Amino acid sequence: MSELRELYQSVILDHNKKPRNFGALERANRSADGYNPLCGDKVRVSLEVEDEVVKEVRFEGAGCAISTASASLMTEAVAGKPLDEVLRLFDGFHALVTANPTTQVDGSGLGKLIVFAGVREFPMRVKCATLAWHTLKNAVEGTAATARTE
Repeated sequence: MSELRELYQSVILDHNKKPRNFGALERANRSADGYNPLCGDKVRVSLEVEDEVVKEVRFEGAGCAISTASASLMTEAVAGKPLDEVLRLFDGFHALVTANPTTQVDGSGLGKLIVFAGVREFPMRVKCATLAWHTLKNAVEGTAATARTE
C-alpha cells in the first residue's frame, strides 16, 4: 500500500471518528445546507464572517466517512481565511478530486487536503468528498438553494 493511501485511510478514519468543528454555530451569519439524495449524506455549514474573513466555521449533519472527514478537514482549512481565499481553496480541492486519475494535479496550497487525491479514482465517492465544499461555497456566496452533488 502506498504511503499516500495509508495516510488517506488514517486521516479519513481520524476525522470521521472525531470530526473537528462539528456542531451548531450560534453566532453564524452565513449558512447553507447540502444534500446528496443518492447516498443520503446531509450537511449544514455555518460561518461567522467578520470583515470578509471566516472567523469561525462549523458543520452539522450525517454522512459517510468520506463526507464527514471532508467536512471536518474543510473547516480546519478555511477557518481564519479571507472569503476570496476560501473560494480559491474550493477551486483547488474540486480540481484535485475531479481530475482524471492519470493527470498530475498541483496540490500545493491544499495542505492535509491532498489526502483526498485518491478519491478521484472513485466517481461516486467524489460526490461524498465535495458535498461539504459545495455547501460551503453556497454559504460564502449567499446562495439559498440546497447544494447537491448527485
